[in-house]
Amino acid sequence: MEYKYLGKTGVKVSTLCFGTMSFGGDADESESAKMFHRCRDLGINFFDCANVYANGLSEEILGRFIADCRDEVIITSKVFGRTGPGENERGSSRRNIILEVEKSLQRLNTDRLDLYFFHGFDDDTPIEDSLQAMDDLVREGKILYPAVSNWAAWQIAKALGISCRDGLARFECVQPMYNLVKRQVESEILPLCQSEQLGVIPYSPLGGGLLTGKYRDKQKADKGRLLENKIYVHRYAEPQYHDVVERYMDYCREKNISPVTLAVAWVRAHPAVTAPIIGARSLEQLEPSLAALEVNVDPAWWLEISALSPGPSIATDRREEFEESPFA
Repeated sequence: MEYKYLGKTGVKVSTLCFGTMSFGGDADESESAKMFHRCRDLGINFFDCANVYANGLSEEILGRFIADCRDEVIITSKVFGRTGPGENERGSSRRNIILEVEKSLQRLNTDRLDLYFFHGFDDDTPIEDSLQAMDDLVREGKILYPAVSNWAAWQIAKALGISCRDGLARFECVQPMYNLVKRQVESEILPLCQSEQLGVIPYSPLGGGLLTGKYRDKQKADKGRLLENKIYVHRYAEPQYHDVVERYMDYCREKNISPVTLAVAWVRAHPAVTAPIIGARSLEQLEPSLAALEVNVDPAWWLEISALSPGPSIATDRREEFEESPFA
């Protein structure tokens, strides 16, 4: 297993992170245990979770699995999403952060979270208030490093500036969506993370299953997020995404490689990425993602694969100064 430093924390993590969203949902506890132990056997020490996954059951299950190896693993959770019907049971207010971290710690049966993510941007709460609450939790030892997911680059940069100005614990990791059809993070978020030395653990390297090829013929696909989940149906509705999949599947067939394996390996190869988050509903489904550990996508190959999809818009209008390769 290869390990990388997570940003500037001095903490080393495996170059794949296992996402536990399926625990207690698509995967029962028995199947979840098989996946967890398979990951541990391979040396994966990084496990991502959230308070909203399976209404908290994912955290409970993960908590049972890490009981005898807590100090060997890096565990995350998140706050922001709605957890109940109450008016205040969502968001990044100090009140919700303090209440939700205690619930997560209890469900995970641990005294601290290695990373605690904002799961989205709260338009109704000043960033200063949210960051101060996170800093308080760091000082109390309940979380070790604040982190952020699903924020725009300007929001992350603003938060980093506030943290520096006010002497608060800063974000040490960013969790964006990133895959061959969703490449917007290449414009500003990944360069920001490289500049500020932030860890990056992208989710959805398979595009919600789109890059597996299983949805090419929707009449044959019997289940999956792109059929059952309205959020994912909307997220990947653009016709151009399906055009990319057709090119990508032909490419994988020519190279005689699993499209799942290559999709994960392509994300993993970006120099800004610490560890893609992989997930599955069964051990059998997980294996091709784990196989990405054995695939070395060098810069030339990364660019060749990248050419199968439209790159993102550049961050400025000075196109003549834009360098296409992130490896330069």
